[in-house]
Amino acid sequence: MIMENIDLQDLLNKYKTGSCTPEELTLLENWYLQWKVEDHRFTEDGLADVNQKMWMAVTEQTAGHKLIKLPLWKRISVAAAVAAIIILSVGIWFFYSDRNAQPYLLSDNSPVVPGRSGATLTLANGKKIILTDTVNGKLAEEAGVVISKSAGGLLVYEFRENRGISGQINTLSTNNGESYQVRLPDGSKVWLNAASSITYAANLYEDGKRSVKLEGEGYFEVAKDQAHPFIIESSDQQVEVMGTHFNIRAYKDEDVVKTTLVEGSVKVSVHELQKMLSPGFEAVKSGNNIQVHSVDAELAVAWKDGKFVFENEKIEAIMKMVERWYNVQVVYRGEMPEDVFHGSVSRFENVSQVLDILESTGRIHFKMDGRKIYVSQ
Repeated sequence: MIMENIDLQDLLNKYKTGSCTPEELTLLENWYLQWKVEDHRFTEDGLADVNQKMWMAVTEQTAGHKLIKLPLWKRISVAAAVAAIIILSVGIWFFYSDRNAQPYLLSDNSPVVPGRSGATLTLANGKKIILTDTVNGKLAEEAGVVISKSAGGLLVYEFRENRGISGQINTLSTNNGESYQVRLPDGSKVWLNAASSITYAANLYEDGKRSVKLEGEGYFEVAKDQAHPFIIESSDQQVEVMGTHFNIRAYKDEDVVKTTLVEGSVKVSVHELQKMLSPGFEAVKSGNNIQVHSVDAELAVAWKDGKFVFENEKIEAIMKMVERWYNVQVVYRGEMPEDVFHGSVSRFENVSQVLDILESTGRIHFKMDGRKIYVSQ
């Protein structure tokens, strides 16, 4: 049995009022599986054409009441899956359709804008260099390494002499609302997310290894050097690589440390416990335990490419990302919903886009006072 043609907008409105039938909820789920927001930019003018194409895809999949479910949703009902999907995936459409939505403003009527490229470099002698305001060119020279800021805003370490005195420790750190990229003297690249830091020797090589310490979140593209393994310490976890691409999320205010492998292989260790990762797998450290499971690795590193991507996240986890990137304080009023959220939105939009999308579900509400965001049901 194939249902008669239903306008997508009407179907979404029915969902918001809670009047969808089970068949209509199935249609919405299959609609999402066929069409993802990140691949289609919705505008009012283009909605009708997208609607027709979506309908054709959905009716093909729902003929005979067949239902396709992603592995992520095997343990939750169709209604719960659709509720999570619409929160952010369809939320983009709600944002465009609500032309009267007002941006969240500060006391001077300026919008709360996203973060920017910025960081502070602390040299071995304690001198601090604010990279956001520093002109391009040579910044310092330590341990036979020249440190400079490139025209593209990249912090660059380059050997000019033999590897000099060891122990010349540098720290690159970002505040809330900042992110930055550094190229280490071996050619390895590190992207730092907001509220993060990386500490390393200026010449990087120590006792036959390349060693760094990470707090917060960083994406690494490690240059291959079989003779000198690359070691990243975060909390009491150690990650060892030879040359590979991976992400580590190790914020102090989060209960777990996540290491997600994009390319190559890494060894994750906590005391005597060791786990090897293959591409597309993630190690989740909690206490002295490590659990490994498969993931879409590209989603874990989407922040590096300018996206917030939420997969099975509760509102508290999402708001931590908002808090760090937009440099705001989040205050909760009452109990928060247990819903999980799925979707994607650009990190370069003002905070109003993220909050309007979440609020359009009717499950969460926001009020802003200065740089404080109050969250309630």
